[in-house]
Amino acid sequence: MKIRTIDGVDVRGKYVLLRDDFNVQIVDGKITDSFRINQSMPTINALRDAGARIAIVAHLGRPKGTRNMEYSLKPVAEYMHIPLIKDCLDKDFLAGMHDGDVVLLENVRFYPGEEENDSNFAQRLADGFDLFVNDAFAVSHRAHASTVGVTKYLPSYAGKLLASEIEQLDAVMSQPARPLVAIVAGSKVSTKIGVLRALARIADKLIIGGALGTTFNYACGARVGNSLFEADQKDTALEIMEYCRQNNCEIFIPLDKGVAKEFARDAARTDKTFDEIDDDDVILDAGALTTARDVETIRNAATVIWNGTVGMAEWMPIWSVGSFEIARAMAEQTRAGKLKSIVGGGDTVAALEACGVKDDISYVSTGGGAFLEYIEGRELPGIVALAA
Repeated sequence: MKIRTIDGVDVRGKYVLLRDDFNVQIVDGKITDSFRINQSMPTINALRDAGARIAIVAHLGRPKGTRNMEYSLKPVAEYMHIPLIKDCLDKDFLAGMHDGDVVLLENVRFYPGEEENDSNFAQRLADGFDLFVNDAFAVSHRAHASTVGVTKYLPSYAGKLLASEIEQLDAVMSQPARPLVAIVAGSKVSTKIGVLRALARIADKLIIGGALGTTFNYACGARVGNSLFEADQKDTALEIMEYCRQNNCEIFIPLDKGVAKEFARDAARTDKTFDEIDDDDVILDAGALTTARDVETIRNAATVIWNGTVGMAEWMPIWSVGSFEIARAMAEQTRAGKLKSIVGGGDTVAALEACGVKDDISYVSTGGGAFLEYIEGRELPGIVALAA
């Protein structure tokens, strides 16, 4: 899809409403992961350097349409060293802005009209601005007032980050270097049916991991102990495996798992094949055999798309082994010029960061749900609204 971008748009002296995704992790009032903010800076700097007067609209968490200050964007404004406007519908600050000024509007989800895509709220949000720029790929699958509604009232364009996300994903989906390997993990088959089918149509190999993989193992008759899986998705898992075969996509499900006797960060780990798993075992990571196979598959790939950690990667170092080995293998092959690597999803990006290889990946998407829906081939409302 061809979209309108800010390239060539004269923004000097113009009031620009810029949608960014600053839904970042904040602990004790401090930002612990600035990835999405950092990825937004090229557009912010380009608009600033071109003389725009920029008001950033963003959200944090799920305040459910109420002014819950637990979800205030104040820590983001402090991190960026820009003023925070305490109400996203306040327009008084506009009169005092100069070319190149940047402010951050308070959490747009403090109003129920945002997630309802209420036309009156969208019009009030757009009032006073000359144009709208969407640079928030990660929320462009949401038909909200700040992604879709405002485009009815303002000339609207894609920022550099949003345009780059689309360009990168379009390239890997339409003309990937082969073999193309897709790694999909996480917790639920039910939320990833569409993307699994989409990847089966284009990938040469599909690796299923995490609790998602456990459901596939269960569907094939394996013992999975007292673990997270979806018993009601047995038929779906089998249907997806058959769909892969019909599309000549080789599917890999786990061979073994790292298990413990309790769901705990410091629980003692044992790697077991499925015929060894006891009824009281809890699966928490990919096993050594599975990890070795997945790493070897990556080393023989030309393109890898990865979404979803294959275990409790945040429980380092015991339960991060499988995810970290995948991350390191992808980084190693990418550094060697042998692999085009694409990674999306918050937990997956956090795993890259935790094992120190994020900068070695070809492209790291800011999107989670949007990343998956775009790969699936769905139309994202926030992108459709920018169609040229």
